Amino acid sequence: MTSVAIVTGASSGIGAATARRLAADGFHVLAAARRADRLAELVESITAAGGQATAAVCDVTSDDSVAELAERAGTLAGPVALLVNNAGGARGLDPIESGDVADWQWMYDVNVLGTLRVTRALLPALESSGAGTVVMVSSTAGLIVYEGGGGYAAAKHAQTALTETLRLELCGRPVRVIEIDPGMVKTDEFGLVRFDGDAERAAAVYAGVAEPLVAEDVADCIAWCATRPQHVNVDRLVVRPLAQAAQHKVHRVSDPAATG
Repeated sequence: MTSVAIVTGASSGIGAATARRLAADGFHVLAAARRADRLAELVESITAAGGQATAAVCDVTSDDSVAELAERAGTLAGPVALLVNNAGGARGLDPIESGDVADWQWMYDVNVLGTLRVTRALLPALESSGAGTVVMVSSTAGLIVYEGGGGYAAAKHAQTALTETLRLELCGRPVRVIEIDPGMVKTDEFGLVRFDGDAERAAAVYAGVAEPLVAEDVADCIAWCATRPQHVNVDRLVVRPLAQAAQHKVHRVSDPAATG
């Protein structure tokens, strides 16, 4: 029987790439996000490629919406074996002295409380499967801070704390907990959301970086971790592009086109 994998934030970027990859690996993917039109396109592309996918419009900041997601998962044939908590994001790059409280509130609600809501709602099904897996897509910002990133780093540090605590609390039960921490990943929307639609500021983050990670790279990491034998728990996988040695150490070239 085909196992069900739930992916939040599936309408774009890492979430969409993960949904495609997991479907290719044989999961029936329940793709969850707010934008119904994007989800419909994703599901159509997966089914056209021979995979199985179902769309579920879901806002992780809403208790009722997350409850509906859990109900929808229960209607699908097959055990709910995998949850990928990918929904999240950053807003702003302001120093703390001028930080926007609304931006910080949004980041905490989506990255931390959204993860809590979805995980809490799906844990019974994951445990009932007998071999459940929770993947938390966090960030290297959850491991180290940087100027201007106080709000995002605080939220991602909290998500990491949630992940580590959950692993302790589930010890002895048939659900493993995996954390994926990407560094620089160039996607269509992350930077635009962070800089309120300012494409120039979003592009500047990757200026001169010959090969930042792309969504498919992170999806590959998620799929690899999630498809190890069930007794193998990859506690944390940190993945960065070769050009990024650390959060503050990035190799940039003056003419990116000259590299390839």
